[in-house]
Amino acid sequence: MIADFKRIENGYLASFERQLTHTVEAVWAMLTDNEQLKRWFEELRVGELREGGFMQFNVPEVINQELEISELKPLSVLEFDWFGDVIRFELYPNENGCELLVTEKISSITEQTKKDIAGWHVCLDVIEALLDEKTIPRDEEWRKWYERYAREIDELTGSNI
Repeated sequence: MIADFKRIENGYLASFERQLTHTVEAVWAMLTDNEQLKRWFEELRVGELREGGFMQFNVPEVINQELEISELKPLSVLEFDWFGDVIRFELYPNENGCELLVTEKISSITEQTKKDIAGWHVCLDVIEALLDEKTIPRDEEWRKWYERYAREIDELTGSNI
């Protein structure tokens, strides 16, 4: 399912919703346990898992950035800085497992924004596949979703960045 992308005051909001047949605990571990996290986002790690703590984004010899955690509610909410924007993961238990809602508040659209939105989409698909003990062709999927999100974002913003 494609993300909902809309204008909001002072920017844009991308919202992804996934209904997962896995427990909140299993999904939370994918978001906060470094051994699980590296399986779906190789460059991202938990530095200090607390409000005011940080996530660590590291691409050797390119970037090593601490991203401040602005909100943390165990098994429920993880929100942190995403290079000047804000990424938020929310978990809601239900009878079939849980709902995962991911939002990114975006201050301005750049070419990197399109890449990031496609990336988050594929990351969520990879999380679900890993929990289901399956694999997906990450690069192929990213290219497909990048093209689609680039078109949608260009239509919404009236530009072709």
